[in-house]
Amino acid sequence: MGLSQKLLAVKDHEGNKIDATQVKELYKNTLAIGWPSTVEGALLSIIGSVDTMMVGTLGAASIAAVGLTGQPRMIMLIFAQALCIGTTALCARRKGAGDQAGANACLNQSLCLISGIGILMTLLGYFGAEWLMVLGGANEDTLELSTGYFRIISLAFLPQCWQLCICAAMRAIGKTRVTMVTNITANLINVCLNYIFINGKLGFPAMGVRGAALATACGTIASSIICICVVMRKDGYFHLRIPRFDRTTLSGLFKVGSSSMVEASCLRIGFLILARLIAGIGTKAFAAYQIVSQVTSLSFTLGDGVSTATTSLVGQSLGAKRKDLAMAYAQTGRRIGTMTAIGLMLVISLASRELAMLFTTEQDIIRNVTMSFIVVIIAMIPQNGRVVQSGALRGAGDVRFVAACALISVTLLRPILTWLFCYPLANMLPGIPVAVLSPWIAFLIDAIVRDRLLAYRIRQGKWLDIVLN
Repeated sequence: MGLSQKLLAVKDHEGNKIDATQVKELYKNTLAIGWPSTVEGALLSIIGSVDTMMVGTLGAASIAAVGLTGQPRMIMLIFAQALCIGTTALCARRKGAGDQAGANACLNQSLCLISGIGILMTLLGYFGAEWLMVLGGANEDTLELSTGYFRIISLAFLPQCWQLCICAAMRAIGKTRVTMVTNITANLINVCLNYIFINGKLGFPAMGVRGAALATACGTIASSIICICVVMRKDGYFHLRIPRFDRTTLSGLFKVGSSSMVEASCLRIGFLILARLIAGIGTKAFAAYQIVSQVTSLSFTLGDGVSTATTSLVGQSLGAKRKDLAMAYAQTGRRIGTMTAIGLMLVISLASRELAMLFTTEQDIIRNVTMSFIVVIIAMIPQNGRVVQSGALRGAGDVRFVAACALISVTLLRPILTWLFCYPLANMLPGIPVAVLSPWIAFLIDAIVRDRLLAYRIRQGKWLDIVLN
């Protein structure tokens, strides 16, 4: 067996090596579903970075203000995203079992439920924007800007929920090209409108941060319209119908969605604490954190592309009663995720300063960003490993274990470590930029801990026996 075959080899749930021909098919299937999601994630990350660059021309306070809206926004989306994870798991199982009618019933019921969630999110986001920004760590430099931004994007929460739900169902059946085209088109609209609205072009007034928010809302609405058009096609797998609620589908959605909601809550609470801790250091430190986050999001989204394929294929394999394939796909996804991480490590290590300069010309911020990249590079392999392995467990419906890992590592360990490095150790070591590096040192430790816990769970194989209604 050659070196490449050894590196790419996978085993089934009983520990038996899978022959080379079938291994080739596993990688082919994973890449066929994963590459559109990977390209989508990479382009969306780049487009998101361009968005930040455009806002960055307005100064550090504007970068920080837009960044502060991130965690409150994700907190608002917790219920919607939890429901979408349940939709993906259930639709994938039914696709694997050849139950198209059941998959359609799942999507239509999910859309009805998520519409109610979207309406509540819009009302809370618009009228509670200032309180949410204070909760997120906004100070006198950023409160007014971040509040105005959040109120505008809140108006698009309902269509965003529709888009998330439809894309979740499409990914479950492997139709990742649809979600790729949808999201890239919408985000290109966002960037084009940013150019027009932020600095005032084509006769429009210069709206600054509020212009960026308006462009984001328009892009989100466009994405939702495209998704709805896709599921209204007569020749598609899914069809929009007035839903008839059934206990089996609702039970399955609740079983997966409730644990996913716990996981998301743990993540958002942890990230909210992190944002407040870092914002307390100063506006420039928080701006540097936002820039590094934009670049590292490329790592997350590339890993998410492989994770999407793994979730879909694991779910479909278990729906078809093929535990051997489910385990093999989990291992295949992990290996592809590792190779992706190595490529990203090389790119960022060779162009760290150039990447920082795309966002800002302030030397203090550039220096902080380049130092942070050193730590981030080390974390990329375990980070991508934990993303892909989480996807495999979600495809099986084993979201409780993923939620437990998030509680231990993100909600508890990571904030504690960030506080420790940000304040006590930073005061003890005044000549070393410990405070600036603190969130990324904690990020590295978090990635390693979750990667090891999830790898252990995959090896155990208990997730292969989970039953979803």
